[in-house]
Amino acid sequence: MTGFRRGVRLGVDVGKARVGVARCDPDGMLAVPVETVPRSDVSLTRLAEIAAEYEPLEFVVGLPVNMQGEDTPSTSDAREFAAALQRLTSVPVRLVDERLSTVSAHAALRSSGRTQRNSRSIVDQVAAVVLLQHAIDTEKSTGNPAGSVVPPTEEPF
Repeated sequence: MTGFRRGVRLGVDVGKARVGVARCDPDGMLAVPVETVPRSDVSLTRLAEIAAEYEPLEFVVGLPVNMQGEDTPSTSDAREFAAALQRLTSVPVRLVDERLSTVSAHAALRSSGRTQRNSRSIVDQVAAVVLLQHAIDTEKSTGNPAGSVVPPTEEPF
């Protein structure tokens, strides 16, 4: 486990309607769902409240790129959300490639017997868990944190 930074992390899956939030324990053993935050003008404030409760080492925000690794309209939205989160809190924010996290979340929920309709309220949390677990596993296997840091002074586009 060389190079793994000990500390709670908060995973954030940014969607148009909802923001899924997950957390891990300080040793990065397991990522678990926290809550689904409605996407509104108070989403960032709620994330700051969650951060105050868990005192994370960092936020891990999913960066939705397409299968070729190129930006999409959702990529810009996630970057802007991450930059706003960075400006609001003193907690470092990292952007991590989240290709397939929502797809993996839907697949996991289907395999547990849930329909898409009755899993809508939690799919964002599960996507945040998948994203966060991937970031933890990447750091543990490489010794380097996944993704890239959002600069603290970044302004909106």
